[in-house]
Amino acid sequence: MSVPTEPIGSIPRPAALLEAMTAHAAGHLPKDRLLAAEDAALRDTIARFEETDSPVITDGEQTKPSFATYPLVGLRNLAPDGVSIPFADGHARQLPKLTGGPFRYGQHALSYLVAAKRYTKRPLKQAVISASALSLLCPQNGLSGYSREVFLDDLIEEARRDIHECLEEGASYVQIDFTEGRLALKLDPSGGLLNSFIELNNRVLDGFSPTERQRIGVHTCPGGDRDSTHSADIDYLALLPLLFRLNVGRFYIQLASERDRRRVLRVIQEQLKPGVFVFFGVTDPINPTIETSEQVRDRILEAAEFIPTESLGTTDDCGFSPFADDTSTSRDTAFAKIRSRVEGTRLAAEALQAKSQRASSAGT
Repeated sequence: MSVPTEPIGSIPRPAALLEAMTAHAAGHLPKDRLLAAEDAALRDTIARFEETDSPVITDGEQTKPSFATYPLVGLRNLAPDGVSIPFADGHARQLPKLTGGPFRYGQHALSYLVAAKRYTKRPLKQAVISASALSLLCPQNGLSGYSREVFLDDLIEEARRDIHECLEEGASYVQIDFTEGRLALKLDPSGGLLNSFIELNNRVLDGFSPTERQRIGVHTCPGGDRDSTHSADIDYLALLPLLFRLNVGRFYIQLASERDRRRVLRVIQEQLKPGVFVFFGVTDPINPTIETSEQVRDRILEAAEFIPTESLGTTDDCGFSPFADDTSTSRDTAFAKIRSRVEGTRLAAEALQAKSQRASSAGT
């Protein structure tokens, strides 16, 4: 018996890369030297991922400015004063806003996947940003000469392309980052905004076959930046029933940092459809304490009380550095947590196998 395990995505960037990014942005470093720093970080990240024995790896999002804004690289029809997302510790992240149409991605996720494939033969997972997150770029009443309806049509086409290209290039799985799901309930407790997000993302997913959707997943968490969150105060149970309306074959669900995991697991048990995988967070990137493999094992065995083992997988609660400048977690800590996840998942699989064999023997 095996239990699949996958990372969420981002790994803290090395100091040399962060310094190069800052210097290039200030006009003090030529592009070729920035590219060299990016390449070195990518190679080191993939090598360290492989050392953890993780069966599925990512590029660590080393060259993304953030998990959310990579499609905006190079775009000129943006202004800086878009939606602001406040975090519990008082800091905020601000999205840009669209100033005119049409909306097109300046960068697609395919470029990150192609770069990573040069350095590994391991199965690669590619994270993409959700259409619902990018929908926040455009005002509800649209722009002069560019209605919101046309914007959403353009956005859906770009989001589909982002996923399609990665699947066609051989990504083992594509993960849609949907951290704004829980946040939507904070912005609009009525649930109207969250419902609109679910509907928009399902419009994107309508462009894929059932077989393709088995390789597409959705990640949810209450945000993770500088050891803080933006929506952990929102009851998870208000999100989960709507989350499982998304037409994907895989869900990556933050759980390690939840105070009452069993309460959450009971709701997931009620919502889970046949043939769907649920990957539970068993490590908490915000907590500096490195989980032991035994702690990870025990969290998996707890989840297995509620979820059939054929639907059970493990992951990290969130990426370790969703925004490039977030240095609150070290690279060493991130990889140590990943190593514990991989080893703890192996221990749990062995324990579940032994339990199954005992039950079989007792039955005969």
